[in-house]
Amino acid sequence: MKRDHQDIGGGRGGYPAVTGADNNHRNSFGVPATVAIAEPSAVTTASSLLSSGVYDFRPIPPPIPASGSRGVYGADLPSEMIESPREPKRMRTCSSSSSSSPGGIASGVMGLSTENASSAKSAAGLPVVVVDTQETGIRLVHALLACAEAVQQENFKAADALVKQISMLAAAQGGPMRKVAGYFAEAIARRIYRRCPRPGSDRAALDSPALDDLLHVHFYESCPYLKFAHFTANQAILEAFASCRRVHVIDFGLRQGMQWPALLQALALRPGGPPSFRLTGIGPPQADHSDALQQVGWKLAVLAKNIGIEFHFRGFVAASLADLEPRMLLELESGNKGDRGDDGEEAVAVNSVMELHRLLARPGAVEKVLGTVRALRPRIVTVVEEEANHNGRTFLERFTEALHYYSSMFDSLESGEAETAEGETASAAEEQQQHRAMAEAYLGRQICNVVACEGTERTERHETLGQWRWRMARAGFEPVHLGSNAYKQASMLLALYAGGEGFRVEEADGCLTLGWHTRPLIATSAWRVTAAAAATAAVTAAVTTR
Repeated sequence: MKRDHQDIGGGRGGYPAVTGADNNHRNSFGVPATVAIAEPSAVTTASSLLSSGVYDFRPIPPPIPASGSRGVYGADLPSEMIESPREPKRMRTCSSSSSSSPGGIASGVMGLSTENASSAKSAAGLPVVVVDTQETGIRLVHALLACAEAVQQENFKAADALVKQISMLAAAQGGPMRKVAGYFAEAIARRIYRRCPRPGSDRAALDSPALDDLLHVHFYESCPYLKFAHFTANQAILEAFASCRRVHVIDFGLRQGMQWPALLQALALRPGGPPSFRLTGIGPPQADHSDALQQVGWKLAVLAKNIGIEFHFRGFVAASLADLEPRMLLELESGNKGDRGDDGEEAVAVNSVMELHRLLARPGAVEKVLGTVRALRPRIVTVVEEEANHNGRTFLERFTEALHYYSSMFDSLESGEAETAEGETASAAEEQQQHRAMAEAYLGRQICNVVACEGTERTERHETLGQWRWRMARAGFEPVHLGSNAYKQASMLLALYAGGEGFRVEEADGCLTLGWHTRPLIATSAWRVTAAAAATAAVTAAVTTR
């Protein structure tokens, strides 16, 4: 196999360059010691259109058609929608020069063609109607929620008409709300017409693990959510491994291994020297049958060698974490006893970043996996999940929660891109735009899964921190306080991120959340096996390994 050293230490994709004397002025994860955090500025965003939380499910009147029964965008409109009374609109008049003002002239909304708009501008004193984007956004939210209600009631004829209505309203709306509405409209259309991808279809090829990993990398580069997840989990693991000479991390979602270079560097700088580091990475099978896990493991091995850490890697390919039998990892643990020497047993950490929620699509799967984790008797378990409830009983409940959640996500992406665009070179700005576009596609795939899919195909079943607390406690785990040090360093990390003034790190009963303004979006928690559960696990492990 060709050995590729190029990606190691390049500072991209989670593989930071190995630092030297400069580390004296940084903490264990390379963050400067003191950074001031700016206060947020008031902005009108997509999520602000959803802030009231109470909506009236009334019919949404369409834009005035140009003629007959066709809308201004060429879409056929139901006659009952055309004949419905118009809602009063806020309008302001302006001179013909207002065509260059923000928002533009609502010639499309008012049924004016391009030629009509030109003649209107030539007529002196003729009032010109300008789009009220705030009102359009509110109408768009109403249309989305009314459409979701129609889908829940299985009134697919009304839902189909509202999907077309949403597309027209979205075309008149700018900013992140336009993109959010577009993804939700597409997802509803897929649900109505049952266009969920099936194995072997061309669309299913677009849902390959390789594409998912690619979008995941762009999401990592474009916003701080995954960086925060990796940083806070690594800090908890680092503290749990203090003074341990042999450590073993089991990663439930290795992907490109972007989380582990920072932890390896932190362990290399530890007083007394680094421990022996063993990494078990789990990932899905690749469509081209390539050994992606071993490729990632090799890159990490090269990095570990460069910084003086003894490194061992093993990969497990599994379509689902529930496919792993407890004996697989238990045999792995027992097989390591021979090379432990006098340094004692390995300290084990289990890491799951946005992976456990996928198990909720299969009854009993999450309980099985947590039972396997408990049997390993790990020193610490780190869990990062989206802070949202997209696993509610009814479709409308899930849709409404997802609309709020992803509106905040898209707002934060838009803000970050606007901040980084200032003072950057053209190539850097173009690269950042590409990262953001791919990150939006990454979130769009989640929206499609939440809205369009059901049954075992609906895998994006995000739950809140409170729900995961209940699940972990029921499985025999107790929380480990992440501590003020992780909170402070995470805040410093965000201060380095362009547009970071809108992000908020909060401590919630020993867990850390990262949100956009007042909305928490992801949560990191740490756990250990309770004494009673550990005793039971020890007996089970002894019987299993006989």
